[in-house]
Amino acid sequence: MSVGAPRGLASSGQKPIAEILHPLSATEELLSPGPDVTVTIGGDKEAGLTNGTPVEMSSPASASSLFNRLQLDDDLEADARDPYSSTETRDLFVTVDDPKKHVSTMETYITYRVSTKTTRIEFDLPEYCVRRRYQDFDWLRIKLEDSQPTHLIPPLPEKFVMKGVVDRFSEEFVETRMKALDKFLKRVADHPVLSFNPHLNVFLTAKDLNKRQGLALLSKVGESVRHVAGGYKLRTRPAEFCAMGEYLDTFSQKLGTIDRIAQRILKEQSEYLTELREYGTVYSSWAGSEEELRRPLEGVAGCVTTCSGALEDLSENMSQDFLPVLREYVLYIESMKNVLRKRDQTQAEYEGRLEAAILRKQDDRTPMPAEVEKCQDKAECFNADLKADWDRWQSNKRQDFKQLLTGMADKNINYYDKCQAAWESLITLLQDKQTEDKTSETN
Repeated sequence: MSVGAPRGLASSGQKPIAEILHPLSATEELLSPGPDVTVTIGGDKEAGLTNGTPVEMSSPASASSLFNRLQLDDDLEADARDPYSSTETRDLFVTVDDPKKHVSTMETYITYRVSTKTTRIEFDLPEYCVRRRYQDFDWLRIKLEDSQPTHLIPPLPEKFVMKGVVDRFSEEFVETRMKALDKFLKRVADHPVLSFNPHLNVFLTAKDLNKRQGLALLSKVGESVRHVAGGYKLRTRPAEFCAMGEYLDTFSQKLGTIDRIAQRILKEQSEYLTELREYGTVYSSWAGSEEELRRPLEGVAGCVTTCSGALEDLSENMSQDFLPVLREYVLYIESMKNVLRKRDQTQAEYEGRLEAAILRKQDDRTPMPAEVEKCQDKAECFNADLKADWDRWQSNKRQDFKQLLTGMADKNINYYDKCQAAWESLITLLQDKQTEDKTSETN
């Protein structure tokens, strides 16, 4: 095998994992640079990367321009390229629901029911039902990240919450976390590689999940990627991966801005809702002491009450549906950046080993070592897996944000429709009252 420009390999995301011998799954001792190579020890500061071909990544000036950039068109042809997005090709279905609170002398915690239906031969039964708590999901994600270092692992909702600010046992918090855990597990189950991971099998089927033992089958897979290239300095990141990194930086910045403004809007809505309820109460008490104006005043109080309920629904949608999706993608960005850093480490390892081999070959004319070819295979497989996951992530992002923004528009339309209908009914009531008064004066 010649060592030169990287070969174009089909992603392992297009085949079942059982059919693929992944270069990173081989157990081997850590590679180190040759004696003739001078390496730079990397500290906390990330190695400088050249951008290669310039990529236009202008920052949108507003939220609307960001959404235009998210490409919220249907793009059916792009989505159709992923054969695993169709329900007809899926053979593993998972659901997270039915949260239950457990109280013991040592701790209080929430468990969730995890239901599985499958036709895969790797499972002994077609259906399973187990209960898992948050730390079990965290265990699964860590195992996936260690055993599948070349793939993007979906993020989990954050474990820790600020005490006194959020009650982690409240119905709203548990419901929001349950939806996030369900989305996490569905994304893993729909992935063409991660869904065949044996740790996922154990998570879905074992009645008693022994996290201390875990599985040793793939434990060494991630170690080489995690530890190699610690002293190398990456010379050139390919332009396409530079574009990915720049896109993630821009996307993260815009999501952070939208999240910050949305949090402020939600706070102002909460304060406005408190004032609005007090405002309606004043009209109700006034109606009790003013017989001639009782019906109009009660009508105003009813309108204010209707608007208060509509605003409460709108705020609830923002806090339970809109903001969690923003936060999920902020965490997704961090996961993707982590995979990019691992890819850079793998490339740096290959470049260092290749340079060392070339120097030795010039001295003693020895053939290119097989370990250099293995490093090249690793880098190419990493690139292919990352590209496949990037395309899948972009497709999911389009669908998620299209659904999110459509839902937000519907909720706002519903809010204003309720308010308008309430105040229009008051106008009718006042007109009827005016007609009755004129009739009384005539008689």
